Amino acid sequence: MSDVSIETAKSAASSGQNAGTASDFFALLKPRVMSLVVFTGFVGIAVAPGTLHPVLAFAALLCIAVGAGASGALNMWYDADIDARMMRTAERPIPQGRVTAGEALGFGATLSVVSVVAMGLFVNYVAAALLAITIGFYLFIYTMWLKRRTPQNIVIGGAAGAFPPMIGWAAVTGTVSLESIILFLIIFMWTPPHFWALALYRKGDYAGVGVPMLPVVAGKHETRKQILIYSALLVPLTLAPVVLGFAGAIYGAVTASAGAVFLALAWQVWQAGKRGDEPDSDARAKRLFLFSIFYLFLIFALFLVERVPGLYLPVI
Repeated sequence: MSDVSIETAKSAASSGQNAGTASDFFALLKPRVMSLVVFTGFVGIAVAPGTLHPVLAFAALLCIAVGAGASGALNMWYDADIDARMMRTAERPIPQGRVTAGEALGFGATLSVVSVVAMGLFVNYVAAALLAITIGFYLFIYTMWLKRRTPQNIVIGGAAGAFPPMIGWAAVTGTVSLESIILFLIIFMWTPPHFWALALYRKGDYAGVGVPMLPVVAGKHETRKQILIYSALLVPLTLAPVVLGFAGAIYGAVTASAGAVFLALAWQVWQAGKRGDEPDSDARAKRLFLFSIFYLFLIFALFLVERVPGLYLPVI
């Protein structure tokens, strides 16, 4: 997006032209990210011991969705300056002048308060506290503090996206347990290789706006190495639910197989880089990025599959 386009968008926004539509405000919620957040939160509710009335379960999921959307809106408010200069984000509502930064801030702040208060009133205070921590962590720790200051932004900031299954678990039990921490850690460890794979083939975008993603600061060689290391740590971690007994043989077999594919893709990214074939390495990084989305979805979907009567087979 050119400087002229940016200034035009800002002018339109400040003058009230191109007033935001419902779809523009919905885009502020980052619906694709929200869908994964809601899904993992639902899995947390489904696998937690005990029961939750369907109406309360729906309320909990709605609060998780609204809270995630609020985080997205607040992130877009704060990052509007760099979003306008990145190819991947230049079409967002604020850079395009369809929504003002002030409107996004008010929208996100209102949804944040509503989601946390509703979770506390209708579900329980532990789930509400975790939701508040999630929103605050994403805005203050990741967006405002880490993202523009350190290449470890994704490693530490990934905690925000890892909370939803823990929130879902707490919605049912009112507590945080080892099982819910494992669900948290799976997403936490998945986040670096997922986003670093994206950053490998989008390096120029991040470098152009001064965001110190790992490929920009440490180079692609180090990034490929870190992707391989984190992938090697992630795959065994995904099998921890089998060891702890809240996942069975179907989960274990399919997750192990998918993990082998994930490791193979990470290895291919590393090997292509060692050969000095940057185009091939970037292409394989894109393939890893896309597979990583399916991989995480599959892992959490398997928890639901094993909740179907007769499909849970304990590992002896």
